[in-house]
Amino acid sequence: MPDYVWGRNPVLETLRSHRQVKRLLMAEGQRDAPALAVIVEEARRRQVPVETVPRQRLDQFSQGAVHQGCLAVVEARRYASLEQILDRASQKNEDPFLLILDAIQDVNNLGSLLRSAEAAGVHGVVIPLREAAEINATVVKTSAGATEHLLIAQENNITHTIDLLKKRNIWVIGLAGEARTDYDKANLTGALALVVGNEGKGISRLVREHCDLLIKLPMRGTINSLNAAVAGSIALYEALRQRNSTKA
Repeated sequence: MPDYVWGRNPVLETLRSHRQVKRLLMAEGQRDAPALAVIVEEARRRQVPVETVPRQRLDQFSQGAVHQGCLAVVEARRYASLEQILDRASQKNEDPFLLILDAIQDVNNLGSLLRSAEAAGVHGVVIPLREAAEINATVVKTSAGATEHLLIAQENNITHTIDLLKKRNIWVIGLAGEARTDYDKANLTGALALVVGNEGKGISRLVREHCDLLIKLPMRGTINSLNAAVAGSIALYEALRQRNSTKA
């Protein structure tokens, strides 16, 4: 079964990735639009057929979502393995830097976290096989196409995955409101897997118990928590800041 990707940035990033694009569908009257010219040119460069279709057809494929006049028919998503993620770090001669998402259920949060992860230079992301949002077209669009450049592993048992990483000398740090250590006081350099939990419940008890350390974001206002995607992004960029500092 093919997948669909819609929206200008997601379609362009998919065309620039290793994922096979079977067809590019453009809404009537949009094919020659300046904003879409770079997408059409990239499709031609990759020898992807470009078809002009009624806008209603794109509305149907995207189930009424905002597609911005373009939609790509792509091969079904292929998830990576944990070894492939670690191999990518090795190939770059870098300490492994992973993001583990423990039951993120909102597709917009998932897309935002994946976008931040790709921008922060993580080598791969681990998501649960069950009871969590999957990588669908909405997630691809929310991530602005970052999903197409990330290695994403779908694991059946997150605690087992954490144990495997710890055996590889990868420090596993969870983001939790009840933690005693502020995020900027923890050492986030070296081999690292950052864990971000569910929007409402946070990190599950078992996953929390398997983490080497829990960190928190200081809260000075009236509300007692941040959106999962915002909190995770802040922690990812603190890790990036520290990792860049060690290279200076």
